[in-house]
Amino acid sequence: MAVEINERNFEELVLKSDKPVMIDFWAEWCGPCRAIAPYVEQIATEYEGKAVVGKVDVEQCPDITNKYGIRNIPAILFFKGGELVDKQVGMTSKAALAEKLDTLL
Repeated sequence: MAVEINERNFEELVLKSDKPVMIDFWAEWCGPCRAIAPYVEQIATEYEGKAVVGKVDVEQCPDITNKYGIRNIPAILFFKGGELVDKQVGMTSKAALAEKLDTLL
């Protein structure tokens, strides 16, 4: 299951992670966000122990959302070693997300 990431745990779970991190920036009212959510959950299960997969609610975490310039959702950000290394904005396939994460393992 994807981890809920917020202002309180962002540094620990993302910036200090020794594993690659994939974060889904989403909102309850966003149709494409709801459509991509099952892919994010499946990847979270499949990559358990190899990567951190989390979700950031853009309405609950405006500081993180603004820091990374999130203007359109869904937006999937990929981190390695605490650095933003890749992103995917808009609807995409599960395979495309997994491929981006695989390159970071």
